[in-house]
Amino acid sequence: MRKIIGISLSSFLLALTAYTQTTIHRDPEIEQMVKEVSADSLQSYIKQMVAFGTRNTLSAKNDHKRGIGAARNWVLSKFNAFAQQSGGRLTAYIDTVTLAADKKRVDTATLLGNVVAVLKGTDPNDKRIFLISGHLDSRRSNVMDRTGDAPGANDDGSGSAAVIECARIMSSHAFPATIIFVTVSGEEQGLLGADFMASKAKKQEWNIEAVLNNDIMGSNNSSETQIIDNTRIRVFSEGLPAYETEQSAKNIRQFGLENDGKARQLARYVKETGERYVENLEVVMIYRNDRFLRGGDHSPFVEKGFAAVRITEMNENYNHQHQDIRKENGIQYGDLPEFMDFEYLRKNTAMNLSNLANLAKAPAMLEEVKVEVKNLGNYTDLNWKTPKTGKTKGYYVMMRETTSAVWQKKFFTAETSYRLPYSKDNYFFAVQAVNETGNESLGVVPTPAR
Repeated sequence: MRKIIGISLSSFLLALTAYTQTTIHRDPEIEQMVKEVSADSLQSYIKQMVAFGTRNTLSAKNDHKRGIGAARNWVLSKFNAFAQQSGGRLTAYIDTVTLAADKKRVDTATLLGNVVAVLKGTDPNDKRIFLISGHLDSRRSNVMDRTGDAPGANDDGSGSAAVIECARIMSSHAFPATIIFVTVSGEEQGLLGADFMASKAKKQEWNIEAVLNNDIMGSNNSSETQIIDNTRIRVFSEGLPAYETEQSAKNIRQFGLENDGKARQLARYVKETGERYVENLEVVMIYRNDRFLRGGDHSPFVEKGFAAVRITEMNENYNHQHQDIRKENGIQYGDLPEFMDFEYLRKNTAMNLSNLANLAKAPAMLEEVKVEVKNLGNYTDLNWKTPKTGKTKGYYVMMRETTSAVWQKKFFTAETSYRLPYSKDNYFFAVQAVNETGNESLGVVPTPAR
């Protein structure tokens, strides 16, 4: 065993790790917001959404009590009520577009509306946007049935309730970056509301750094096993997005970065941050953009180059999705509130909130993160530029083995360069900025400096 000043190399590395790794603490402000997430509030939101009878995108727009029109007006009223405590920073509106009949799932011209609340960031130089979404519309077994009851308690009353609850709590707090809360329509008709919003964001060059899409996140058991699982939540993330160019694909292959795209980095962040703030909850990363035969509102954002993930309960119950309300052979079908676990929904909502708050409070993502590859060697030398916005305490250099799904070590430095006694050939690295309250930016994987 080689010796360094009288100690073994392994002992030296162990001591170095102990010295450079920094204990990560909870931000007290975020911790308090997490405590304010209420299962009772979430249940009340879902009870009201179910009371609209149906929220099918093709249902009534002008009825005050029933249909998608009444539902989105109610969400707007909630956002406007929260705006009263925001000091003028929260504004809400219904963003509409008229859809032409497409001979698929829209059989007549339809006014589609996304209910949007924008919590403006306090730093005028910080153009970053973080977005949380759920879909307000619901469906029956026949997606074109716009008149029969379609309660949509879990699909996706749960995701919409999470959006509303995050807006309620976060609207009374200030963040340097902007947060958008949105309940979209048209998901069941083909992700139409999300595509409308993502297309607008792309055209207008919104600086969206992360999209958290929540869909079906409030039930704790599957239709087959009936095993209760209310301690785990899935986060789906794309590996190789459709927008990657041929040159990007070449770099991904050369450096083995097929698991380090924007969405995958966001998923790792969601896991680390969510588990930091929410007790008795494991965030399970799924290396797929979505489930088999299904689609979600994060996909239009992913396809347009934004970092977006889907958050979904661990085991879905298909007796309570896309089903007419009925009882057959002793089995109750239908997406009803009695099949939900509101404590589980509380934890999943708190996980979303902690991530949104941590991201929006953090400095901007780093730019020009480089790894030196000019010479052979068993050390790794990294350097980067300071972030454009946000006050930094320093930086975390993250490291993981090439076969690990998650970051395994975090090293703190106050400098804009770092040298590690680990070979760049054997590990993946990323760097994130961190401020005085411990809020980290998304990690940036280094590119070779030549």
